[in-house]
Amino acid sequence: MTKQYGKELGARLRAIRQQQGLSLHGVEQKSKGRWKAVVIGSYERGDRAVTVQKLAELASFYGVPIEELLPGTRTSAAAAEPPPRLILDLEKLGSLDTEEAGPLLRYAATIQAQRGDYNGKVLSIRREDLRTLAVIYEEQPSVLAAQMVAWGVLNAGSSDRDPG
Repeated sequence: MTKQYGKELGARLRAIRQQQGLSLHGVEQKSKGRWKAVVIGSYERGDRAVTVQKLAELASFYGVPIEELLPGTRTSAAAAEPPPRLILDLEKLGSLDTEEAGPLLRYAATIQAQRGDYNGKVLSIRREDLRTLAVIYEEQPSVLAAQMVAWGVLNAGSSDRDPG
């Protein structure tokens, strides 16, 4: 493994950890000591080589496909990014079958509660929200966005404003 590749791999590991809101110590706590903060930090700095086995275990711990940890293997940002503005139609969402739309219903209700936004008609969501929902639905964000458009609950507006 080249030094540059190790640094890029470390940057991906750090980005995934930070996306999950974990500190190095938080990883150690969440893993019940399985992953030591000093070891994860050395992987992230590129100071220590990580084996394929350890990388697979880390991917599993973080709950991401191993490809997400590898530099240069991510799909192009344009293909993977959802539309710039995402608006949920809450009225249509409420009429969907709860078996399929249940996670989306619960997530939307949580966002409404956090924001104190109870207009009941529409709810804007951020790119990070769509990414989180994609994990829940085990789909790529673009695939889930297309499904939500097909359900009639997502209106992907064209706006220059970045909701994320």
